[in-house]
Amino acid sequence: MASFEKLKLTKQLLIAVSNAGFVQPTELQSKILTRINGGQDVIAVAPEGAGKSTALVLAVLNKLKFTEEIAPRVLVLVPDIESGELLIDTFHTLNRNRNLRIMGLFNGETSLDTHVLELTDGVDIVVATPDRARAAYLKLGLNLNKIQMFILDDADIIIKKGLQLPVVELARGIIKTQHLVFTEVYHPKLQHIVEQFIDIPNLIEIEDLGNEQLDTLEQILYQVPNFKTKLNLLYLLLADKEVFDKVVVFVNSTFNAETAYKNILKSDEQEVIILNHPEYGDVGVKSIQDFKLSPKSRVLIVVGQQEEQLDLSQLPIFIHFDIPEDDSHYLQRVVLKSDEQKENLAITLCTDLELLQIKKLEQKQGKKMQLMDLPDDLYIEKEVKKKKEDEEEDDPTRGGAFHEKKAKNLKTHNYSAREKIRLSGKITNKRLD
Repeated sequence: MASFEKLKLTKQLLIAVSNAGFVQPTELQSKILTRINGGQDVIAVAPEGAGKSTALVLAVLNKLKFTEEIAPRVLVLVPDIESGELLIDTFHTLNRNRNLRIMGLFNGETSLDTHVLELTDGVDIVVATPDRARAAYLKLGLNLNKIQMFILDDADIIIKKGLQLPVVELARGIIKTQHLVFTEVYHPKLQHIVEQFIDIPNLIEIEDLGNEQLDTLEQILYQVPNFKTKLNLLYLLLADKEVFDKVVVFVNSTFNAETAYKNILKSDEQEVIILNHPEYGDVGVKSIQDFKLSPKSRVLIVVGQQEEQLDLSQLPIFIHFDIPEDDSHYLQRVVLKSDEQKENLAITLCTDLELLQIKKLEQKQGKKMQLMDLPDDLYIEKEVKKKKEDEEEDDPTRGGAFHEKKAKNLKTHNYSAREKIRLSGKITNKRLD
């Protein structure tokens, strides 16, 4: 691994890095800093702890020289005030050029008019949330004419918060600049946004699954663009009664349990039941053992983490419709507890915006889930346009990447449930994360 000296940092930065206690650069920093110094547009995809924020700060400070310009030369967009303040602290830690002016632009106690006045006094680096930066820009306070570096930090979280519109508007307001994107996951929704202002990016991906690998049952993953498509996929999978003859579906909320129940239920009410749900007493059960013994019940919906750990050993398949809020709950279910579970299968359904949770689960268990191609007859729901009075154009997250697919017979014969699942969709390694 390269040393900081080989990354062409200024002498001032080398001293600051040493004083901050950094011994050598991380793998990510070694790969991207020279590219950034060369003026390339870079998308850095790496897990938490890979040194993304430090790389961002080093890249900016290494390129930025002091001038008496009033207009800012670097605009960094962050998802919230907390991450913005942490980033500003890192700038102050590594910045030995006290003449550089660094400003935070966030919603809060300071009024927008005060922020506009501070901007017109002159600033070099602006760290801002997209909505606040856009407001200052529209008020003619944030001048984008001199921006040399346009940066998204925690880009996946920015998209998850629904801040893509101000991001695109600000990016389009800059005539020529270097673009940097830092993110933990790179999914189609984020890719579609980035492609609107970056033509040919250099994509640098770092994966760190850790040293410890847990002994788990087989796990497969279906990645879909949105919640409604996830519902369609659940219905499509469970329609095969031969494969899914006894299955548990985990959800995080009562609302999702009721939504899934109504979506799955098409004929026999006894087929789908809910565990310990007060409003569905006639079609509910009080224990998983009751479900196992019920000849008519095929699908059991479980809300959240139950007080007692559920015995899933005799059930060949279970599905995570929602990813548990507590990672340990997921890991408890997939870790092998006996040899008889080796043929069992855990299926997880996730949207693009839930992909970060999947990455964290993979890191904790030291292995990746097998990504499945979506069934050919799955109906892909379109993204719903947000209705706002001030919106003059479509939500840029709506792309042409997803469309209704042609019908195909997925029926399989004379295979175990586990093999049928594997045969019903091809396993692929092409995950955009």
